Amino acid sequence: MKHLLTLLPLSLGLIALTPANLPLERFEISQLGTSTGYDERLLTDKKTLLQAIDHSLRYLNSSAAIRAYQNYPIPEINRQRVQRSLVRFRQLVQNSPTPAALQKAVKKEFIWYRSLGNDSQGNVKFTGYFEPIYQASRQKTAEYKYPLYRRPANFSRWSKPHPARVELEGKDGLLGENSRLSRYELVWLKDRLEAYLVHVQGSAKLRLPNGQIMSIGFDGNTEHPYTSLGKEMIADGIFPAEGLTLPMVLDFLRNNPEQLKNYIPRNNRFIFFRETHGAAATGSIGVPVLPERSIATDKSIFPPGALAVIETEIPQGNLNKKLVSRYVLDQDTGSAIKGTGRVDIFMGTGKNAGERAGLINTPGQLYYLLLRE
Repeated sequence: MKHLLTLLPLSLGLIALTPANLPLERFEISQLGTSTGYDERLLTDKKTLLQAIDHSLRYLNSSAAIRAYQNYPIPEINRQRVQRSLVRFRQLVQNSPTPAALQKAVKKEFIWYRSLGNDSQGNVKFTGYFEPIYQASRQKTAEYKYPLYRRPANFSRWSKPHPARVELEGKDGLLGENSRLSRYELVWLKDRLEAYLVHVQGSAKLRLPNGQIMSIGFDGNTEHPYTSLGKEMIADGIFPAEGLTLPMVLDFLRNNPEQLKNYIPRNNRFIFFRETHGAAATGSIGVPVLPERSIATDKSIFPPGALAVIETEIPQGNLNKKLVSRYVLDQDTGSAIKGTGRVDIFMGTGKNAGERAGLINTPGQLYYLLLRE
């Protein structure tokens, strides 16, 4: 089961790291595989990569980036160097006639830093996330009865620990007027599982009865840790620990709807939303996330906005998995994306993106690229 994507605001407090537990290590180019950095997607979608680079460059010019890099624990990785690296990489993307030419230039001009991964050997677990499209209504009806909520005006004054999920929406998601969130309803959905998945993904496009599309995004959360329903099902013996995917979890819940009351209340982290008026899904550094070019990592240890390469299996349009190498930008984070061994890949908007994202639960490697000085 994938993590809760919340599109969280960037936390500027970096964890204390010592030389023994730094998240990245310099990696000799001679040790890279022959396919590393060979990104065949450039043949069909160079434009999206250039847009993602521009988004990161915009962020790196911001006061938020200055604060984020102020105390970054690896001295040779700083905001100015990340910025120069992206400017040069952009030139190479524009001027390289083939993926092979870009790969050669990047290996020549950049230093590669590998994430230590979850085992100190560079092995990273990849998952995928997406922006769903569901049917919804601005008014509650007999058909549309499961609400998503705005952040309460007095939320900053709520006492802690914050209420559990069941206290805010009930076991069945229909607490309604008895909830302290009553009158903060933003929109209603037909399906409780879909409403919960909006909490998981952190943003959504919603098709209203009149055909209009409403967009919503993350606007805060209660201070509870995220609980993965997939992990809960593994603990209950419903699924084995290996090979569990989001589609498997969803199929189980759709075939056993009575279990929604059992499992959804176990995740106490509750998400609030705001209408975004058509804006694109936005990552934790405040820029749009782009399909297969934006990743989410632990921003307390990895450099925000930086250029990276991921190597893992990604489902293609036909849902068959293929081992790929992708140039990506580190532009997001998530509640369950913690440590050096977790990466989440943004797969886009809609049903196909969701199907592909749900199938990503694969190992791989993560590298950061910085221009030689």
